[in-house]
Amino acid sequence: MNGDWPEDRPLVLGHEAAGVVTEVGEGVDLDPGDHVVLSWFAPCGRCESCAAGRAWLCTGTRAVENGLPDGDTAFVSKGEQVWPFLGLGAFTSHVVVPRTAAVKVSRDLPFDVAALLGCAITTGIGAAVNTARVRPGESAVVVGCGGVGLATVMGLRLAGAGRIVAVDLSEDRRRAARQLGATDTLDGSSVDVVAWCREHLGGADYAFEAVGSPRLIAQLPSMVRSGGAAVLVGMPKVGARVPIDAFDLADQGKRILGCNYGSSVAAVDVPRIASLYLSGRLPLDLLVGAHRPITEFEEAFRDLENGVGLRTILIP
Repeated sequence: MNGDWPEDRPLVLGHEAAGVVTEVGEGVDLDPGDHVVLSWFAPCGRCESCAAGRAWLCTGTRAVENGLPDGDTAFVSKGEQVWPFLGLGAFTSHVVVPRTAAVKVSRDLPFDVAALLGCAITTGIGAAVNTARVRPGESAVVVGCGGVGLATVMGLRLAGAGRIVAVDLSEDRRRAARQLGATDTLDGSSVDVVAWCREHLGGADYAFEAVGSPRLIAQLPSMVRSGGAAVLVGMPKVGARVPIDAFDLADQGKRILGCNYGSSVAAVDVPRIASLYLSGRLPLDLLVGAHRPITEFEEAFRDLENGVGLRTILIP
C-alpha cells in the first residue's frame, strides 16, 4: 500500500486467512467442509530447497510474484485481471489457492486465531524456535511488539528462554508482551535499549527486530553479547541498506540471521502450533484485537499504521 514492495499490477491484498473448503480440483486430498489455514508461501515441492526440507527457501514458488503456480490469477474485476497478493488475495469472500497453500486444521480451532497462523504467529514463533533455535535459559530482546513481535515473545517462552525483553512504543503492547511471557518491557522512546541490554544482561544472546526498520536493525548487533545473534524478522522495504560494524561482528563472533516465514514449513508447523493452542500451551487468542467487517479494511490499516490495538480480524 505504501510502495515499500513495488508492484505494477493491481492486487487483491490479504495474506493471512482461514476458511472452509468449498470445492477441490482433481486429485486434491482435501474435502469440502474441511477447515484450512491459508499459507502465503506455497512451496513448489520440487526445487532443491524443498527437497532438503527447507520449503521457506523455495525457489519455484510463484506466490512471491503475486500469482498462482501457473503464473496466472483467478481474479477478474470489470473485465480486467487482478492479481492475488502473495498468491492468496484474501480480502474477499472466496479464493482459489494451490494445494500447498491450504493447511488442514482442527474444526475446534477458532477462525480468528487460525487466520493469524497464516503468517504472523508462525513467523514469530518460528523465529525463536526454528531460525534462532533459542535454548532454555538464554536471553533475548524483541524490538517491536505487533503481531509478529508478540508471537516471537511466545516462541521464546515456549523455547524456555530466561530473560525476555520486549520493546515497544505502545503501553498496551508492552502490557500484552508481559501477559505472553516477557520478563521485562521497555519503552523505546525513553530508554536507550542498547545501553540497557549491556548494563542488565551483559548483552542479550539474541536480539529480534520485528518491525522492518533499517534504523532499528542497525542497533541489533550492539544489543547482543559475544557469540550472540541478531535476527531480522520484520520485512524492510526493497533495497533497504543498514550500516554494520564489520569489525565488531568478526571480532566478537556475532551473527546476523535472516528470517523468512520463521524458517517454517507450513504443512508441519501450522498444525503443531494449532495443537499447542488447543492444548492450552499457547494463548494465541490474546493476540486477537478488534473484529471488523471486510468493508472496513481501510480503518483496519490505519489502526495498524498508528500502532493501535493488536491484530484486527476482517470478516467477509
